[in-house]
Amino acid sequence: MITLRKAVDRGHADHGWLKSEHSFSFADYYDPAHMGVGNLRVVNEDRIAPGTGFGTHGHRDMEIVSYVLEGALAHRDSLGNEGVIRPGDVQRMSAGTGVRHSEFNGSADATTHFLQIWFLPARAGIEPGYEQQHFDTAAKRGRLALIVAPDGRDGALTIHADATLAAGLFDGAERSEIALDPARIVYVQLVRGALQVNGRALGAGDALRLDHESRLILESGRDAEVLVFDLAP
Repeated sequence: MITLRKAVDRGHADHGWLKSEHSFSFADYYDPAHMGVGNLRVVNEDRIAPGTGFGTHGHRDMEIVSYVLEGALAHRDSLGNEGVIRPGDVQRMSAGTGVRHSEFNGSADATTHFLQIWFLPARAGIEPGYEQQHFDTAAKRGRLALIVAPDGRDGALTIHADATLAAGLFDGAERSEIALDPARIVYVQLVRGALQVNGRALGAGDALRLDHESRLILESGRDAEVLVFDLAP
């Protein structure tokens, strides 16, 4: 079964300094039909205005992944980590027993465009942790590159959840066909461009949920950047 979630059907928030599109219920956006998919709880597409950001705030028992598309995001947390996340960079923060952090767009004129992704952890009360890594364009060109996995295999960031996340870039004749485990849920988020996914045409911000499917086919891309989640049911 394949279910389409159009970009225009997402929740929207405009705080002036922050414009956000919510794939699932978040903050003031509540839709009981869209509370997450499997253990994927949040996919927010955020745009942060220059010279603004998220002040210091806390989280517990959540696996948080940041994926930057444009601009830069300065991170600081109570674990002593500091750094700047740029396009191609992926950050994973395990909130565990509790962590406080902030994110800031230090540019004077450029908006930071990124995806904020939350997974429910496999167990509560783990020690908080942090990783950041760059995945270059070549690794994603015409194929899916694993960027997050429970065992950190193939150079991916390690996540404390039964989920993987892969990223790919597709244009023109580039095509990828992947075998799926029908017992799991696959969620495909197109973050920009256009792409055919199992015969469905997706535009930027659209998503597909695949249940009980055995193949994933990505093709006919036009400057497409896509994220593919493999999730515990």
